[in-house]
Amino acid sequence: MPQPIYLDYNASTPIAPEVLEVMTAVFREVHGNPLSTHAFGVAARRVVETARAEVAASIGAEPDEIVFTSGGTESNNAAIHGIASALSDRGRHLVITAIEHASVEQACRVLEQRGWGVTRVPVDPAGVIDARAIESAIRPDTALVSVMHANNETGVIQPVAAAARAAHAKGVLIHTDAAQSVGKIRVNVRELDVDCLSIAGHKLYAPQGVGALYLRRGTPFTPLLRGAGHQHNRRSGTENVALSAALGAACALAAGALESWREHAQAMRDRLELKLREAFPSLVVHGAEAKRLPNTLYAAFPGLDANELLLRLDGVATGTGAACHSGKADPSKVLLAMGVKADIARATLRLTTGRPTTAREIDDAVARIVEAVKAGAGSPSA
Repeated sequence: MPQPIYLDYNASTPIAPEVLEVMTAVFREVHGNPLSTHAFGVAARRVVETARAEVAASIGAEPDEIVFTSGGTESNNAAIHGIASALSDRGRHLVITAIEHASVEQACRVLEQRGWGVTRVPVDPAGVIDARAIESAIRPDTALVSVMHANNETGVIQPVAAAARAAHAKGVLIHTDAAQSVGKIRVNVRELDVDCLSIAGHKLYAPQGVGALYLRRGTPFTPLLRGAGHQHNRRSGTENVALSAALGAACALAAGALESWREHAQAMRDRLELKLREAFPSLVVHGAEAKRLPNTLYAAFPGLDANELLLRLDGVATGTGAACHSGKADPSKVLLAMGVKADIARATLRLTTGRPTTAREIDDAVARIVEAVKAGAGSPSA
C-alpha cells in the first residue's frame, strides 16, 4: 500500500515537534489553576502569560490584547457577536464579504434572524474584494465590517488594510479572520489597522481546539462566555494552560522561521502547479491572477467531477473545498461568488502544501492524480 501523502494543510496541520514538546511538558509539570494565588497557580499563570506574549509578538500586538479561545470558529463568533452586542445602540447593520468562512457567515445569519441587516460585498473574478465597495456598503447604522485576510479555499489575500481605512474613515470597527494567514505570511495588526483578528491554532502547527482573538485596546466588546471574569472579563472559564502554551510556542516558531517556511511552501506549491499543468493543459487555477497564500493551489480539472476523482485518488489527502449536504456535493460558494461556472466548481480540488512537504511527495502526488484520472470514465478536456 503506498505511503499516504498529505496535501490538506489548509484544513489542519500536524503539531510541530517543538510545540508538542512544550505542550507535553506543561501537561506533565503544571496543574495549578492560573487564578490561584499559591505557587502552583502562579506557575500556571506564568505559562499562560508567556504564551499570551508570544502570540501577541507574532502579530505585532500587546499581550493584554490577546484572548485565548477554543479556535477560529469561537474567535470569529466572539468578534461578530461581541462587538455587535456592544454597539447595538449605534446601529444594527454589518458589512462582510461574499466569501467569508462559515463561522463568520453563520454568525451574521443569526443576527439577521434577530433583525440585523447584513451587506455582503462581492468579489471580482480573481476572488478579490474592492475596498471602495466596502466603503459604499457602510451605512450610518453599521456596527462592524468583517473582511477575511486570506480565503481558506483559493488562498487569495484580501486588501484588509485598505478596507480598514475605509471603515475607520466612517468611524466603523473592522474585524479580520486571519485563521489561514497567520503562520504562512506576515500578519501585523498595526499594519492592517484592524480592531480585532482571529487566529486558529491548528492552521499553524498547534493542536486543534485552541485559538486566539486579538482585541485592540478600548474596542467595545460583550463577552460570549460569562462567569468569574477570566481574561479581563472577555472570556470566562479557566484557561487551558497546556493548549495556550502550545499556541504561544507555535506562534513564536512561525515568527522565527516565517520567510523560510514561506519559500518552502511556495516552492512545493509551484512545483505541484507546474507538473499538473504539464499533465493537464486544460487545468484552471482559481485566483492565479491575485496575490495568494504561498501554499495554496485551488485547481479545476474540466470534464471531471472532483468528488469522484477523490474516491479514486489513492493515498493523497486533499479535498474539494465544497460543502456536502445529505450526500450531495454543492459547488463552492466562494467559486460561485467569483463567477465560476458550476461544472468547473465541481471539478475543483484544493491542494495545499506545508512545512513537511517534500519534492518527492509532490511528484508522487501528481503521478497518483494522473492515475486516478486514467482510472475514471475520461480525462479532462484539452
